[in-house]
Amino acid sequence: MDKTLARIASIIGPENLLRSEEDMAPFCLDWRKRYHGRPLAVACPGSTDEAARLVSFCHEKDIPVVPQGGNTGLVGGATPDSSGTELIVSLRRMNRLRQIDTANNTMIVEAGMTLADAQICAERVNRLFPLSLASEGTCQIGGALSTNAGGLCVLRYGTMRELTLGLEVVLAHGRVFCGLSGLRKDTSGFDVKQLFMGAEGTLGLITAASLKLFSRPAEIVTLFIGLNSPEEVIECLTKIRTSFSAYLSTFEMIGKNCLDLVDLHIPHARRPFVAPWTVLVELTHQGEISRFQEEVEDWFMTEIGHEVVIAQSTQDRKDLWLLRESISEAQAKDGISIKHDIGVPTSAIPQFLADAEKRLRHEFPECRIIVFGHVGDGNLHYNISWTRPGNIDLFEDEYRVNQIVYDLVYLYGGTLAAEHGIGQLKMDWLATYKDSVALSIMKSIKQALDPKNLMNPHKILR
Repeated sequence: MDKTLARIASIIGPENLLRSEEDMAPFCLDWRKRYHGRPLAVACPGSTDEAARLVSFCHEKDIPVVPQGGNTGLVGGATPDSSGTELIVSLRRMNRLRQIDTANNTMIVEAGMTLADAQICAERVNRLFPLSLASEGTCQIGGALSTNAGGLCVLRYGTMRELTLGLEVVLAHGRVFCGLSGLRKDTSGFDVKQLFMGAEGTLGLITAASLKLFSRPAEIVTLFIGLNSPEEVIECLTKIRTSFSAYLSTFEMIGKNCLDLVDLHIPHARRPFVAPWTVLVELTHQGEISRFQEEVEDWFMTEIGHEVVIAQSTQDRKDLWLLRESISEAQAKDGISIKHDIGVPTSAIPQFLADAEKRLRHEFPECRIIVFGHVGDGNLHYNISWTRPGNIDLFEDEYRVNQIVYDLVYLYGGTLAAEHGIGQLKMDWLATYKDSVALSIMKSIKQALDPKNLMNPHKILR
Protein backbone atom coordinates (compact mmCIF):
# COMPACT_ATOMS: atom_id res chain seq x y z
CA MET A 1 0.00 0.00 0.00
CA ASP A 2 2.82 2.40 0.72
CA LYS A 3 4.12 1.80 -2.81
CA THR A 4 0.65 2.48 -4.21
CA LEU A 5 0.34 5.78 -2.36
CA ALA A 6 3.88 6.72 -3.28
CA ARG A 7 3.02 6.21 -6.95
CA ILE A 8 -0.12 8.35 -6.61
CA ALA A 9 1.93 11.05 -4.88
CA SER A 10 4.44 11.00 -7.72
CA ILE A 11 1.63 11.72 -10.20
CA ILE A 12 -0.02 14.66 -8.43
CA GLY A 13 2.71 15.83 -6.02
CA PRO A 14 3.06 14.65 -2.40
CA GLU A 15 1.47 17.82 -1.01
CA ASN A 16 -1.70 17.07 -3.01
CA LEU A 17 -2.27 13.62 -1.53
CA LEU A 18 -4.10 13.81 1.80
CA ARG A 19 -3.60 10.83 4.10
CA SER A 20 -4.10 11.90 7.71
CA GLU A 21 -7.53 11.46 9.31
CA GLU A 22 -7.61 15.18 10.12
CA ASP A 23 -6.93 16.22 6.53
CA MET A 24 -9.38 13.70 5.07
CA ALA A 25 -12.22 14.34 7.53
CA PRO A 26 -14.05 17.06 5.51
CA PHE A 27 -14.16 14.73 2.50
CA CYS A 28 -15.51 11.71 4.38
CA LEU A 29 -18.85 13.01 5.63
CA ASP A 30 -21.73 14.03 3.42
CA TRP A 31 -23.56 17.36 3.83
CA ARG A 32 -26.56 15.82 5.62
CA LYS A 33 -24.24 13.79 7.88
CA ARG A 34 -25.99 10.56 6.96
CA TYR A 35 -22.99 8.85 5.35
CA HIS A 36 -19.47 8.60 6.74
CA GLY A 37 -16.74 6.82 4.83
CA ARG A 38 -13.11 5.84 5.29
CA PRO A 39 -11.09 6.38 2.08
CA LEU A 40 -7.70 5.10 1.09
CA ALA A 41 -6.65 8.75 0.67
CA VAL A 42 -7.78 11.99 -0.98
CA ALA A 43 -6.04 12.85 -4.24
CA CYS A 44 -6.21 16.38 -5.67
CA PRO A 45 -4.96 16.46 -9.28
CA GLY A 46 -4.15 19.87 -10.74
CA SER A 47 -4.65 19.20 -14.45
CA THR A 48 -6.43 16.90 -16.87
CA ASP A 49 -3.13 15.15 -17.58
CA GLU A 50 -2.61 14.43 -13.86
CA ALA A 51 -6.21 13.26 -13.52
CA ALA A 52 -5.85 10.94 -16.51
CA ARG A 53 -2.61 9.42 -15.26
CA LEU A 54 -4.13 9.03 -11.79
CA VAL A 55 -7.26 7.24 -13.06
CA SER A 56 -5.18 5.08 -15.40
CA PHE A 57 -3.06 3.94 -12.45
CA CYS A 58 -6.17 3.23 -10.37
CA HIS A 59 -7.57 1.16 -13.25
CA GLU A 60 -4.33 -0.81 -13.46
CA LYS A 61 -4.29 -1.50 -9.71
CA ASP A 62 -8.09 -2.01 -9.33
CA ILE A 63 -8.45 0.97 -7.00
CA PRO A 64 -12.03 2.34 -6.84
CA VAL A 65 -12.34 6.08 -7.53
CA VAL A 66 -14.89 8.37 -5.85
CA PRO A 67 -15.07 11.75 -7.64
CA GLN A 68 -15.92 14.64 -5.33
CA GLY A 69 -16.71 18.28 -6.00
CA GLY A 70 -17.84 20.68 -3.29
CA ASN A 71 -19.36 17.83 -1.24
CA THR A 72 -22.74 19.57 -1.04
CA GLY A 73 -24.75 16.61 -2.35
CA LEU A 74 -27.81 15.36 -0.49
CA VAL A 75 -27.88 11.65 -1.40
CA GLY A 76 -24.41 10.40 -0.42
CA GLY A 77 -23.21 10.30 -4.01
CA ALA A 78 -19.71 11.64 -3.25
CA THR A 79 -19.02 9.73 -0.01
CA PRO A 80 -16.73 6.66 0.00
CA ASP A 81 -17.60 3.41 1.73
CA SER A 82 -15.92 2.28 4.96
CA SER A 83 -13.57 -0.27 3.39
CA GLY A 84 -10.53 2.01 3.27
CA THR A 85 -9.91 0.97 -0.34
CA GLU A 86 -11.61 3.80 -2.29
CA LEU A 87 -9.64 6.82 -3.43
CA ILE A 88 -11.46 10.16 -3.27
CA VAL A 89 -10.48 12.34 -6.23
CA SER A 90 -11.15 15.98 -5.43
CA LEU A 91 -11.18 18.44 -8.32
CA ARG A 92 -10.75 21.51 -6.11
CA ARG A 93 -7.36 22.42 -7.66
CA MET A 94 -8.80 22.27 -11.17
CA ASN A 95 -10.71 25.54 -10.91
CA ARG A 96 -9.48 27.63 -13.84
CA LEU A 97 -11.28 29.57 -16.53
CA ARG A 98 -9.79 28.22 -19.76
CA GLN A 99 -11.60 30.33 -22.32
CA ILE A 100 -14.42 32.83 -22.70
CA ASP A 101 -15.95 33.75 -26.06
CA THR A 102 -18.43 36.61 -25.94
CA ALA A 103 -19.19 36.42 -29.67
CA ASN A 104 -20.17 32.76 -29.30
CA ASN A 105 -21.62 33.28 -25.78
CA THR A 106 -19.64 30.41 -24.28
CA MET A 107 -17.01 29.79 -21.66
CA ILE A 108 -14.86 26.77 -20.84
CA VAL A 109 -14.27 26.18 -17.14
CA GLU A 110 -12.66 23.40 -15.17
CA ALA A 111 -14.81 21.12 -13.06
CA GLY A 112 -13.43 22.30 -9.72
CA MET A 113 -14.58 25.90 -10.21
CA THR A 114 -17.40 26.83 -7.85
CA LEU A 115 -20.72 27.80 -9.36
CA ALA A 116 -20.41 31.29 -7.83
CA ASP A 117 -17.01 31.79 -9.48
CA ALA A 118 -18.44 30.69 -12.82
CA GLN A 119 -21.16 33.30 -12.43
CA ILE A 120 -18.51 35.93 -11.66
CA CYS A 121 -16.47 34.96 -14.74
CA ALA A 122 -19.53 35.55 -16.89
CA GLU A 123 -20.38 38.81 -15.12
CA ARG A 124 -16.91 40.24 -15.79
CA VAL A 125 -17.65 40.22 -19.52
CA ASN A 126 -21.23 41.43 -19.07
CA ARG A 127 -22.74 37.98 -19.55
CA LEU A 128 -24.93 35.72 -17.44
CA PHE A 129 -24.42 32.10 -16.45
CA PRO A 130 -27.91 31.48 -15.09
CA LEU A 131 -27.64 28.35 -12.95
CA SER A 132 -28.41 29.39 -9.37
CA LEU A 133 -28.44 27.17 -6.25
CA ALA A 134 -28.43 27.82 -2.53
CA SER A 135 -25.02 26.10 -2.32
CA GLU A 136 -23.49 28.00 -5.25
CA GLY A 137 -20.64 29.38 -3.14
CA THR A 138 -19.40 25.85 -2.41
CA CYS A 139 -20.76 23.47 -5.04
CA GLN A 140 -18.54 22.91 -8.05
CA ILE A 141 -19.30 22.77 -11.76
CA GLY A 142 -18.34 19.09 -11.93
CA GLY A 143 -20.81 18.20 -9.21
CA ALA A 144 -23.55 20.28 -10.81
CA LEU A 145 -22.96 18.41 -14.08
CA SER A 146 -22.82 15.03 -12.39
CA THR A 147 -26.26 15.54 -10.85
CA ASN A 148 -27.72 17.57 -13.73
CA ALA A 149 -28.48 20.38 -11.29
CA GLY A 150 -31.54 22.50 -11.91
CA GLY A 151 -32.01 25.20 -9.30
CA LEU A 152 -34.04 28.36 -9.48
CA CYS A 153 -34.08 29.41 -13.15
CA VAL A 154 -34.93 26.19 -14.99
CA LEU A 155 -38.13 27.69 -16.39
CA ARG A 156 -36.19 30.07 -18.60
CA TYR A 157 -32.73 28.57 -18.99
CA GLY A 158 -33.06 24.83 -18.30
CA THR A 159 -30.95 22.41 -16.26
CA MET A 160 -27.22 21.81 -16.62
CA ARG A 161 -27.95 19.56 -19.59
CA GLU A 162 -29.41 22.51 -21.48
CA LEU A 163 -26.63 24.84 -20.34
CA THR A 164 -23.76 22.56 -21.43
CA LEU A 165 -22.39 22.38 -24.95
CA GLY A 166 -19.39 20.13 -24.38
CA LEU A 167 -17.41 18.15 -21.83
CA GLU A 168 -13.92 16.88 -21.14
CA VAL A 169 -14.02 13.56 -19.27
CA VAL A 170 -11.41 11.13 -17.99
CA LEU A 171 -12.80 7.65 -18.64
CA ALA A 172 -12.40 4.65 -16.33
CA HIS A 173 -9.27 3.36 -18.11
CA GLY A 174 -7.61 6.79 -18.11
CA ARG A 175 -8.28 7.87 -21.68
CA VAL A 176 -9.67 11.38 -22.13
CA PHE A 177 -12.86 12.20 -24.03
CA CYS A 178 -12.15 15.64 -25.50
CA GLY A 179 -15.52 17.11 -26.38
CA LEU A 180 -15.28 20.77 -25.39
CA SER A 181 -17.37 22.01 -28.30
CA GLY A 182 -18.97 25.43 -28.43
CA LEU A 183 -21.45 24.34 -31.08
CA ARG A 184 -25.21 24.63 -30.72
CA LYS A 185 -25.75 22.23 -33.60
CA ASP A 186 -23.88 18.96 -34.04
CA THR A 187 -25.63 15.86 -35.39
CA SER A 188 -22.48 13.83 -36.01
CA GLY A 189 -23.66 10.67 -34.29
CA PHE A 190 -24.45 10.01 -30.64
CA ASP A 191 -24.34 12.94 -28.23
CA VAL A 192 -21.76 11.30 -25.99
CA LYS A 193 -21.55 14.10 -23.44
CA GLN A 194 -25.12 13.41 -22.31
CA LEU A 195 -24.04 10.09 -20.81
CA PHE A 196 -21.93 11.79 -18.14
CA MET A 197 -24.44 14.42 -17.00
CA GLY A 198 -26.55 12.97 -14.23
CA ALA A 199 -24.28 9.90 -13.94
CA GLU A 200 -22.80 11.05 -10.59
CA GLY A 201 -19.25 10.08 -11.53
CA THR A 202 -20.13 6.42 -12.19
CA LEU A 203 -19.05 6.56 -15.85
CA GLY A 204 -16.08 8.93 -15.76
CA LEU A 205 -14.43 11.93 -14.14
CA ILE A 206 -15.61 15.25 -15.62
CA THR A 207 -12.67 17.66 -15.74
CA ALA A 208 -13.99 20.62 -17.78
CA ALA A 209 -17.11 21.91 -19.50
CA SER A 210 -18.13 24.30 -22.26
CA LEU A 211 -21.07 26.31 -20.95
CA LYS A 212 -23.64 28.61 -22.52
CA LEU A 213 -23.71 32.29 -21.62
CA PHE A 214 -26.58 34.76 -21.96
CA SER A 215 -27.11 38.51 -22.04
CA ARG A 216 -27.48 40.01 -18.59
CA PRO A 217 -31.00 41.29 -17.87
CA ALA A 218 -31.38 45.03 -17.51
CA GLU A 219 -34.42 44.69 -15.28
CA ILE A 220 -35.48 42.14 -12.67
CA VAL A 221 -38.93 42.18 -11.11
CA THR A 222 -39.39 40.13 -7.95
CA LEU A 223 -42.84 39.39 -6.55
CA PHE A 224 -43.99 37.72 -3.35
CA ILE A 225 -47.62 36.62 -3.66
CA GLY A 226 -49.97 35.10 -1.08
CA LEU A 227 -52.44 32.42 -2.19
CA ASN A 228 -54.93 30.11 -0.52
CA SER A 229 -54.32 26.73 -2.12
CA PRO A 230 -52.11 24.75 -4.50
CA GLU A 231 -54.85 25.14 -7.10
CA GLU A 232 -54.48 28.93 -6.87
CA VAL A 233 -50.71 28.50 -7.19
CA ILE A 234 -51.10 26.66 -10.49
CA GLU A 235 -53.69 29.21 -11.65
CA CYS A 236 -51.20 31.97 -10.86
CA LEU A 237 -48.45 30.19 -12.80
CA THR A 238 -50.74 29.66 -15.78
CA LYS A 239 -51.75 33.32 -15.85
CA ILE A 240 -48.17 34.58 -15.77
CA ARG A 241 -47.05 32.05 -18.38
CA THR A 242 -49.89 33.11 -20.64
CA SER A 243 -49.14 36.81 -20.43
CA PHE A 244 -45.40 36.99 -19.71
CA SER A 245 -43.82 33.66 -20.69
CA ALA A 246 -40.86 35.37 -22.38
CA TYR A 247 -39.90 37.06 -19.10
CA LEU A 248 -40.58 34.33 -16.52
CA SER A 249 -37.40 32.85 -15.02
CA THR A 250 -38.40 31.75 -11.51
CA PHE A 251 -41.58 30.49 -9.87
CA GLU A 252 -41.07 29.12 -6.36
CA MET A 253 -43.88 27.62 -4.25
CA ILE A 254 -43.62 27.85 -0.45
CA GLY A 255 -45.97 26.31 2.12
CA LYS A 256 -46.86 28.21 5.30
CA ASN A 257 -45.05 25.66 7.49
CA CYS A 258 -41.79 26.52 5.74
CA LEU A 259 -41.96 30.20 6.63
CA ASP A 260 -43.17 29.41 10.16
CA LEU A 261 -39.83 27.61 10.65
CA VAL A 262 -37.93 30.50 9.09
CA ASP A 263 -39.67 32.90 11.52
CA LEU A 264 -38.69 30.64 14.39
CA HIS A 265 -35.05 29.96 13.53
CA ILE A 266 -33.79 32.79 11.26
CA PRO A 267 -34.02 36.01 13.33
CA HIS A 268 -33.07 38.43 10.52
CA ALA A 269 -35.65 37.05 8.06
CA ARG A 270 -39.05 38.77 7.95
CA ARG A 271 -41.99 37.74 5.80
CA PRO A 272 -44.21 40.61 4.70
CA PHE A 273 -47.46 38.71 5.35
CA VAL A 274 -48.81 35.28 6.35
CA ALA A 275 -50.69 33.16 3.82
CA PRO A 276 -51.41 29.41 3.42
CA TRP A 277 -49.19 29.38 0.33
CA THR A 278 -46.82 31.93 -1.16
CA VAL A 279 -45.00 32.08 -4.46
CA LEU A 280 -41.76 33.90 -5.20
CA VAL A 281 -41.72 34.98 -8.83
CA GLU A 282 -39.00 36.63 -10.89
CA LEU A 283 -39.19 38.04 -14.38
CA THR A 284 -36.25 39.42 -16.28
CA HIS A 285 -36.23 41.79 -19.23
CA GLN A 286 -33.81 43.83 -21.29
CA GLY A 287 -35.77 47.04 -20.90
CA GLU A 288 -38.32 48.94 -18.84
CA ILE A 289 -41.08 46.70 -17.49
CA SER A 290 -42.99 48.99 -15.14
CA ARG A 291 -46.06 48.17 -17.23
CA PHE A 292 -45.67 44.58 -16.17
CA GLN A 293 -45.41 45.55 -12.50
CA GLU A 294 -48.62 47.52 -12.67
CA GLU A 295 -50.50 44.89 -14.66
CA VAL A 296 -49.54 41.97 -12.44
CA GLU A 297 -50.17 43.88 -9.22
CA ASP A 298 -53.58 45.08 -10.46
CA TRP A 299 -54.54 41.62 -11.66
CA PHE A 300 -53.73 39.89 -8.39
CA MET A 301 -55.32 42.53 -6.23
CA THR A 302 -58.56 42.48 -8.24
CA GLU A 303 -58.81 38.89 -9.46
CA ILE A 304 -57.22 36.95 -6.60
CA GLY A 305 -57.66 39.49 -3.82
CA HIS A 306 -54.60 38.42 -1.84
CA GLU A 307 -51.32 40.00 -0.87
CA VAL A 308 -48.84 41.01 -3.55
CA VAL A 309 -45.47 42.53 -2.68
CA ILE A 310 -43.17 43.77 -5.44
CA ALA A 311 -39.54 44.46 -4.55
CA GLN A 312 -38.77 48.15 -4.98
CA SER A 313 -35.02 47.92 -4.39
CA THR A 314 -32.09 45.53 -4.41
CA GLN A 315 -32.42 45.17 -0.66
CA ASP A 316 -36.12 44.32 -0.98
CA ARG A 317 -35.20 41.59 -3.44
CA LYS A 318 -32.54 40.19 -1.10
CA ASP A 319 -35.01 40.19 1.79
CA LEU A 320 -37.57 38.23 -0.21
CA TRP A 321 -35.00 35.74 -1.44
CA LEU A 322 -33.71 35.27 2.11
CA LEU A 323 -37.08 33.80 3.03
CA ARG A 324 -36.83 31.16 0.30
CA GLU A 325 -33.15 30.40 0.75
CA SER A 326 -33.39 30.05 4.55
CA ILE A 327 -35.89 27.20 4.50
CA SER A 328 -33.32 24.39 4.49
CA GLU A 329 -31.28 26.06 7.25
CA ALA A 330 -34.40 26.55 9.36
CA GLN A 331 -35.35 22.91 8.88
CA ALA A 332 -31.89 21.75 9.91
CA LYS A 333 -32.07 23.84 13.08
CA ASP A 334 -35.50 22.45 13.85
CA GLY A 335 -34.46 18.80 13.64
CA ILE A 336 -34.18 15.85 11.29
CA SER A 337 -36.66 15.14 8.53
CA ILE A 338 -37.27 12.59 5.80
CA LYS A 339 -36.49 14.49 2.60
CA HIS A 340 -37.80 13.94 -0.91
CA ASP A 341 -36.61 15.62 -4.10
CA ILE A 342 -39.49 14.65 -6.34
CA GLY A 343 -40.92 15.78 -9.65
CA VAL A 344 -44.48 15.50 -10.93
CA PRO A 345 -46.21 17.22 -13.85
CA THR A 346 -47.13 20.74 -12.78
CA SER A 347 -50.80 20.08 -13.49
CA ALA A 348 -50.78 17.15 -11.04
CA ILE A 349 -49.28 19.03 -8.09
CA PRO A 350 -52.54 19.99 -6.31
CA GLN A 351 -53.96 16.46 -6.45
CA PHE A 352 -50.64 14.87 -5.52
CA LEU A 353 -50.33 17.12 -2.45
CA ALA A 354 -53.87 16.33 -1.34
CA ASP A 355 -53.51 12.58 -1.80
CA ALA A 356 -50.07 12.40 -0.18
CA GLU A 357 -51.19 14.33 2.89
CA LYS A 358 -54.28 12.13 3.25
CA ARG A 359 -52.30 8.89 3.07
CA LEU A 360 -49.49 10.10 5.34
CA ARG A 361 -51.85 11.38 8.00
CA HIS A 362 -53.79 8.13 7.91
CA GLU A 363 -50.68 6.28 9.14
CA PHE A 364 -48.91 9.15 10.91
CA PRO A 365 -51.67 11.47 12.19
CA GLU A 366 -49.33 14.02 13.82
CA CYS A 367 -46.73 14.19 11.07
CA ARG A 368 -45.53 17.56 9.84
CA ILE A 369 -45.27 18.12 6.10
CA ILE A 370 -42.95 20.78 4.70
CA VAL A 371 -43.43 21.58 1.01
CA PHE A 372 -41.50 24.02 -1.16
CA GLY A 373 -39.81 23.94 -4.51
CA HIS A 374 -39.48 24.89 -8.13
CA VAL A 375 -43.11 24.31 -8.96
CA GLY A 376 -42.78 25.86 -12.42
CA ASP A 377 -40.90 22.73 -13.53
CA GLY A 378 -42.76 20.36 -11.19
CA ASN A 379 -39.86 19.86 -8.75
CA LEU A 380 -41.01 19.70 -5.12
CA HIS A 381 -38.95 19.35 -1.95
CA TYR A 382 -41.38 17.30 0.13
CA ASN A 383 -40.15 16.73 3.66
CA ILE A 384 -41.74 14.81 6.54
CA SER A 385 -41.02 14.94 10.27
CA TRP A 386 -42.79 14.23 13.57
CA THR A 387 -44.12 10.84 12.57
CA ARG A 388 -43.63 9.96 16.26
CA PRO A 389 -43.94 12.07 19.41
CA GLY A 390 -40.88 14.23 19.98
CA ASN A 391 -39.65 13.46 16.44
CA ILE A 392 -37.78 10.51 17.98
CA ASP A 393 -36.67 7.53 15.86
CA LEU A 394 -37.94 9.29 12.75
CA PHE A 395 -35.88 7.17 10.38
CA GLU A 396 -37.59 4.03 11.68
CA ASP A 397 -40.55 5.27 9.64
CA GLU A 398 -38.51 6.28 6.59
CA TYR A 399 -39.21 3.17 4.52
CA ARG A 400 -42.98 3.44 4.88
CA VAL A 401 -43.02 7.21 4.37
CA ASN A 402 -40.96 6.83 1.20
CA GLN A 403 -43.21 4.06 -0.05
CA ILE A 404 -46.33 6.22 0.37
CA VAL A 405 -44.73 9.24 -1.29
CA TYR A 406 -43.07 7.39 -4.18
CA ASP A 407 -46.14 5.26 -4.96
CA LEU A 408 -48.08 8.47 -5.52
CA VAL A 409 -45.24 10.18 -7.39
CA TYR A 410 -45.19 7.41 -9.97
CA LEU A 411 -48.97 7.16 -10.05
CA TYR A 412 -48.93 10.74 -11.28
CA GLY A 413 -46.15 10.15 -13.81
CA GLY A 414 -43.33 11.64 -11.74
CA THR A 415 -39.80 10.84 -10.57
CA LEU A 416 -38.16 10.22 -7.19
CA ALA A 417 -35.07 12.23 -8.15
CA ALA A 418 -35.67 15.58 -9.80
CA GLU A 419 -32.32 17.32 -9.22
CA HIS A 420 -30.40 15.78 -6.31
CA GLY A 421 -29.57 12.45 -7.94
CA ILE A 422 -29.65 8.86 -6.63
CA GLY A 423 -26.31 8.37 -4.84
CA GLN A 424 -26.51 5.82 -2.05
CA LEU A 425 -29.78 7.04 -0.62
CA LYS A 426 -32.14 6.00 -3.42
CA MET A 427 -30.50 2.98 -5.07
CA ASP A 428 -33.07 0.48 -3.88
CA TRP A 429 -35.96 2.81 -4.67
CA LEU A 430 -34.61 3.37 -8.18
CA ALA A 431 -34.54 -0.40 -8.71
CA THR A 432 -38.16 -0.57 -7.54
CA TYR A 433 -39.66 2.25 -9.60
CA LYS A 434 -37.46 2.82 -12.65
CA ASP A 435 -38.59 1.28 -15.92
CA SER A 436 -36.92 -2.14 -16.21
CA VAL A 437 -35.78 -1.53 -19.78
CA ALA A 438 -34.24 1.81 -18.79
CA LEU A 439 -32.41 0.09 -15.92
CA SER A 440 -31.10 -2.56 -18.29
CA ILE A 441 -29.77 0.10 -20.66
CA MET A 442 -28.11 1.95 -17.78
CA LYS A 443 -26.40 -1.25 -16.64
CA SER A 444 -25.20 -1.96 -20.18
CA ILE A 445 -23.67 1.51 -20.46
CA LYS A 446 -21.98 1.12 -17.09
CA GLN A 447 -20.55 -2.26 -18.13
CA ALA A 448 -19.29 -0.86 -21.43
CA LEU A 449 -17.57 2.21 -19.96
CA ASP A 450 -16.50 0.83 -16.58
CA PRO A 451 -16.28 -2.98 -16.79
CA LYS A 452 -14.26 -3.20 -13.56
CA ASN A 453 -16.85 -1.10 -11.67
CA LEU A 454 -14.19 1.24 -10.32
CA MET A 455 -15.84 4.62 -10.98
CA ASN A 456 -17.87 5.61 -7.93
CA PRO A 457 -19.02 2.06 -7.16
CA HIS A 458 -22.10 1.39 -5.01
CA LYS A 459 -23.86 4.50 -6.32
CA ILE A 460 -27.02 4.67 -8.47
CA LEU A 461 -26.88 0.97 -9.51
CA ARG A 462 -26.25 -2.04 -7.29
